[in-house]
Amino acid sequence: MDIIVKGRNTEISDRFRTHLEDKLAKVEQFAPFAQSVVVEVQKENNPARAEASKKIELTVIDKGPVIRAEAAAADQYSALDLALGKLIERLRRTRDRKKAHGRGQKVAEPFNLTVDDLKIKEPEPVIEEDIVDEVHKPSVPGEAFEHQIGDSPVIVRDKLYETTPMSVDQALYEMEMVGHPFYLFIDEETKQPCAVYLRHGYTYGVIRLNVETK
Repeated sequence: MDIIVKGRNTEISDRFRTHLEDKLAKVEQFAPFAQSVVVEVQKENNPARAEASKKIELTVIDKGPVIRAEAAAADQYSALDLALGKLIERLRRTRDRKKAHGRGQKVAEPFNLTVDDLKIKEPEPVIEEDIVDEVHKPSVPGEAFEHQIGDSPVIVRDKLYETTPMSVDQALYEMEMVGHPFYLFIDEETKQPCAVYLRHGYTYGVIRLNVETK
């Protein structure tokens, strides 16, 4: 299993890389066929958020849905422990789900979502993003571009994702596995573009788009 480490606004020391390898060895217990784990370490230079200045995002690339977890803390070691705890729990649920399906059982998954951010699932391949002056549309799955709106400080990120039609139940499951409050998908029955999302408490909603093609 490969471990890919990326840093944003921070340098990754050799000591921390070694620490990552030791900690992430546990991932193979729950995902023995995982191809890689992508680790993104981000530092936020905001004194008002010193208690959450280091953010760790872990993404397991395996057969099936991408599984992700993230956490923030005052230091990267604490953030890693928090993110890894979430990741292991999601990997355990995935393993148990596969075992139940292998026995022909249908299981109801508990959806305990975290509302940390509004980023959606990052598919492979992971391609570095480019901030460009002109607006470019991504044409390859995983490709992303960022561009600025006029003279404003607003940055728009445009990324292309690859997907296959699925049921609402599967979309809810994959939403939980990436730890986000919504998930975009194509309904396998109606072929409509849809989004499942977390409402108040532990209820969910589905938004459907009726697309007319000529």
